[in-house]
Amino acid sequence: MAFDLAYVYQIKFLFMKKVIVFFAIFLSGFMFKAQAQIRVSVNLGIQPEWGPTGYDHADYYYFPDTDIYYDISGKRFIYMDRGRWSFATTLPRKYRSTDLYHSYKVVLNERKPYLHNDANRVKYASYRGRKDQPILRDRHDNKNDRKDNHGHYKKGKH
Repeated sequence: MAFDLAYVYQIKFLFMKKVIVFFAIFLSGFMFKAQAQIRVSVNLGIQPEWGPTGYDHADYYYFPDTDIYYDISGKRFIYMDRGRWSFATTLPRKYRSTDLYHSYKVVLNERKPYLHNDANRVKYASYRGRKDQPILRDRHDNKNDRKDNHGHYKKGKH
């Protein structure tokens, strides 16, 4: 009888082990699906007001005129300094004359696009000097209210 009882426990253990593995795989499928949905997120609320309109999601902006990038989620500029990529929340002195509101921005949804800067410079060369890009700031309900470059609202058309 003792042999039969040990055999029954062994069968129960193997069955429970299979059930636990099945549920672990089943739950990991849900977790992977939820994670994939997060990656397709809308980040319109975190894009700066000088960002271009028409994009629900953008990872980086590339400025063809100055050859700099802006990391939207990190809220930082990426620029070449002495042969190395530098990161800063504000533009350095040599780029301070860049008008973020009127400079053309190319939306790039790829990981670390600045590592492909030579290709981006060639690919987006035709956008240099363009100023005809609508920006998020101008999407207010009252289209006559506009912010100036310091973030203050001005009334009327500009």
